[in-house]
Amino acid sequence: MARDRVDRRAFIRNLSQTAAAISVLPATPIVTATMSGADTVEQRAPASSNAPARIKFSVVGLNHGHIMSMTRAVLDGGGELVSVYAREPELVAQFSKQFSMARVAPSEAEVLEDRSTQAVLSAAIPDERAPLGLRVMRAGKDYIVDKPGITTLAQLSDVRRVVAETKRIYSIVYSERFENRATVRASELIKAGAIGRVVQTIGLGPHRMNIPSRPAWFFDKARYGGILCDIASHQADQFLFFTGSTEADVVASQVGNVHYPQYPAFEDFGDMLLRGNGGTGYIRVDWFTPDGLPTWGDGRLTILGTDGFIEIRKNVDIAGRPGGSHLFLSDQKQTRYIDTAQQELPYGRQIVDDIVNRTDTAMTQAHCFLATELVLKAQAKASLLRRLHASTVWIKRGSGVVLILAGLYLGYYYVAAGM
Repeated sequence: MARDRVDRRAFIRNLSQTAAAISVLPATPIVTATMSGADTVEQRAPASSNAPARIKFSVVGLNHGHIMSMTRAVLDGGGELVSVYAREPELVAQFSKQFSMARVAPSEAEVLEDRSTQAVLSAAIPDERAPLGLRVMRAGKDYIVDKPGITTLAQLSDVRRVVAETKRIYSIVYSERFENRATVRASELIKAGAIGRVVQTIGLGPHRMNIPSRPAWFFDKARYGGILCDIASHQADQFLFFTGSTEADVVASQVGNVHYPQYPAFEDFGDMLLRGNGGTGYIRVDWFTPDGLPTWGDGRLTILGTDGFIEIRKNVDIAGRPGGSHLFLSDQKQTRYIDTAQQELPYGRQIVDDIVNRTDTAMTQAHCFLATELVLKAQAKASLLRRLHASTVWIKRGSGVVLILAGLYLGYYYVAAGM
């Protein structure tokens, strides 16, 4: 027995030393300035139109690839791109290859002082997006920003106040709804009563890490806000939209870093449970997409109704049809696949309408802020998952065995013993 105790102590001590060795690994990859998530953006041809531009706009901040689809959407909706500014010349060069019509501005101030423009788009580093939005709105322009458009509750309070003061639009682009054809088609089917009254949504948002492509801020929770703030904002938006909820609460949430100890300020898993005045929702997001999947993530949305359900496979139909935006509908009569390849993506047209007419056809401001508020509250109250699977060892004990599971997380050990 004494020998047994010594062996277990030695095992735990050695495991601690291993963890210490891991901690000295580089905290972030060494990469030049790059648009994080550029591989998540659908490449599509520009819409052909000879109509005059209805608004003029500029772009400030190019740190996420979503800026490409955002810019294309506003162009297709009737916008004219005037200028672009970013601190990183590599990102400006990458953007200019696709949008050569944009004049490269020497400073943010020049963009904000340009009286010919009505709006600014941004996919800056997440924690910089809300402060930029305040400056944009105070300059008299509407603001269209990549998610997460706000990374703290304090920022949310500031943004709400300035929106009220300036009467400007602060539109966060929840692209999994606005830029996915199957999701847009699902909204039309549900509005027509295809599955009855919506009871619940289940949104899954897995992503691929692709560490060599990620900039330093990607691994810093203070910069991106946490996994629920970041990725789950898509699913929170869809929960509110499809259930029709105008009020909602976070029932439970949890986050963790269960696989990447070399990046201690990073979260690779999170989930949350929501309850609204129109239905309930469950959300799970992660960074575990395997390399064998032919796309960056198997994003799925299941919408449960009283008379049927819809499942959307956003990016891939595993071992099935090619491409993305797959929609399956089961009702009281049949199960069918619905082709959404020709579905219009109306967000660009709608947000330009809203800028011109001072309306909210793309998304109400209250909805935009509530989706963000939910993920910020979920992030703030989330319980922390422990890493319970670092090592497993069997130690003989008399005629039986003791299984010790040693999980390392901030010096925490979990031991389960049995005969």
